[in-house]
Amino acid sequence: MLKDFVPRLYQETILGAASEKNTLVVLPTGLGKTAIALLLACQRLARFPNSKIVFLGPTKPLVEQHLHYFLQHLDLPEEKFAVFTGMVAPEQREALWKRTQLIFSTPQGMENDMISRRISLEDVSLMIFDEAHRAVGNYAYAFIAKQYEQQARFPRILGITASPGAELETIKEVMQNLLVEHIEVRTHDDPDVKPYVQDIDVQWVTVELPAEFLQIKKVLDEALAERLQRLKQWGALKRTDLSMIRKKDLMMLQGQLQVQIAKGERDFVVFTELSVLAEVLKLEHGSDLLETQGITALLRYFERLKGQSVSTKTKAVKNVVSDPHFRSAWILASRLQEQGIEHPKLERLRQIVEEEMKAGAKMIVFSQYRDSAVVIERALNAIAGVQAKLFVGQLKKMDTGLSQKEQLARLQEFRDGAFNILVATAVGEEGLDIPSVELVVFYEPVPSAIRSIQRRGRTGRLEKGRVIILSASKTRDEGHKWSAHHKEKKMYMHLRKLKEHAPLLRKERSLQEFAGKDVLIFADHREKASGVIKELLSLGVDLKLEQLSCADYVLSSRVAVEYKSRSDFVDSIVDGRLLQQLKEMKAQYQIPVVMIEGEEDWYSLRNVHPNAIRGMIATIAVSYQIPLVYTSNQKESAAFLLAIAKREQEERKETFTPHAEKKVMSLKEQQEYLISALPGIGMSLAKPLLRQFKTVKGIINASAEELEQVEKIGEKKAAAIRDVVEREYEDT
Repeated sequence: MLKDFVPRLYQETILGAASEKNTLVVLPTGLGKTAIALLLACQRLARFPNSKIVFLGPTKPLVEQHLHYFLQHLDLPEEKFAVFTGMVAPEQREALWKRTQLIFSTPQGMENDMISRRISLEDVSLMIFDEAHRAVGNYAYAFIAKQYEQQARFPRILGITASPGAELETIKEVMQNLLVEHIEVRTHDDPDVKPYVQDIDVQWVTVELPAEFLQIKKVLDEALAERLQRLKQWGALKRTDLSMIRKKDLMMLQGQLQVQIAKGERDFVVFTELSVLAEVLKLEHGSDLLETQGITALLRYFERLKGQSVSTKTKAVKNVVSDPHFRSAWILASRLQEQGIEHPKLERLRQIVEEEMKAGAKMIVFSQYRDSAVVIERALNAIAGVQAKLFVGQLKKMDTGLSQKEQLARLQEFRDGAFNILVATAVGEEGLDIPSVELVVFYEPVPSAIRSIQRRGRTGRLEKGRVIILSASKTRDEGHKWSAHHKEKKMYMHLRKLKEHAPLLRKERSLQEFAGKDVLIFADHREKASGVIKELLSLGVDLKLEQLSCADYVLSSRVAVEYKSRSDFVDSIVDGRLLQQLKEMKAQYQIPVVMIEGEEDWYSLRNVHPNAIRGMIATIAVSYQIPLVYTSNQKESAAFLLAIAKREQEERKETFTPHAEKKVMSLKEQQEYLISALPGIGMSLAKPLLRQFKTVKGIINASAEELEQVEKIGEKKAAAIRDVVEREYEDT
């Protein structure tokens, strides 16, 4: 089945383990992680000839890259291969799934097809997760892995990454989400890898910030110090020394303050602290750009803030832009730009490139920011013999960018020698098969172990490689240098320890995961993106997506649920759609339910008076007699839906459809429903009107003056009712 491929010894060793257990493979960039996936796919197909293989990658270019690699080395007809991305229509993906055997997909497309039940993973014998470090939080990988294990007859999972992260808890989360039972990790120093790798010489080049930069930094630091002092006075910070405060600490404080507000702490000081902290973060980012990137990047950021200050209502942006320190920094930076001064790292980069061009070197220059990458490309193209081109992500508003198709085309040009320097942002770090080069230059150190490993991995594949890292002395660059170094060491230490305990980390499937067995729930297809849907599927519910005429979930022939987050609930009061939704549910289902999810302080979500929210809740509970269920999060919402559905279906033992016939109303309900449809009436005023006039006919025949005698029926409502009753019908 394999063609034009000879596996390396360590790849065969790793294959042996991966064939027996769900395995996470951690290999530096360029050591053939995809080759291991290829070998395992061959083995699974040999063992289960009629099964399917699914290869997941985070982006369309990566997915297509893996497809071409498998086409190149697998002796199988091309019609057995398929690509699933957002560019392929869902109906087409469903048809392709039935007739193909090797599917290469983005996780979002696969997740949507699983939720919509267009595909079943029953016959998939291998699921490959590329860039497996992404399997954290709400990323689709975790949901897909869990569903795969539940559905497949002979499941096997392979996760591949250059680095799963430096923190122990992050690595554990990746392992648990991908149901990993075994870890295979290699570095360039391992005996079975050494024969296949080249040494990489890493050189640090340090520059000093000029006095003009230090003057701008002093101005920004003064603005920062003022705000930090205020935060300390309020008790939010313990110290104000800029050298002792990390951005991570500020972000954590911001999160804590946001949680306080979400829990309903509407204290003026908390809001003020959060606003001032936002100012600190904006000024801190400006200082970061000055130290590590240069004048153009700083001024572009200032211009964006200025533009936002005109259109936004956010005080933080307005306060920063109106600060005299900000204006002073802008003037000083503008003067330097007029003089053609950028950053000393740029001039040092020019010197390095000029020297390398004498030997005809091919290189990649990595930059953290797109603005800096544009400046670097322009500066390098001014050097004789240099042909530099940008490699950046997709187009942003008022910015430069490359579509995914253009990215692939540019990489091919680089392979073909159409230009000799690739100036890349983060999009060039992860996964893509960028050609090996003699030299990789970091315009700045990056504090991430993952990104540092990925950048370095672009050299030293076929022959000895070189890496040059530019760093500004006594700036954040130095902190980032040591951060990445320590994180990388820590990562490998954690991985080797976890390798011994991997089977113990895998969570046993709890009874809760099977709680929804034999329970049917219909959900509106517009809820597909909701995390509640995924939670229900994880509980084993037989979930069917339909276009529902009203309600978001139908749990039995008589129970339907309108599901809203707190913010959506408030929005639906403002735009007036909530009562109409409830009327429709009340007319169609015997037991309508409103579920409200979240823990935010909903009185601060919109400019809505608290009494309006309380009044609506009272109307739902008393006038409409609809129960309200409050939940904290999506997991709890799913659990409540399952509990109600299970109770209904076990007790009633009936089959039902989502399109239930209208329930049989009592005469009283029919009368209330008819009158509630009159303009401005609703259920709350239908009852007083019927009590006053006794019959529907009495209300219809009543004059405007008589209608006004009923409490809360004013002149306008009375006139509107008479208008509906008396105006001639126009069939237009």
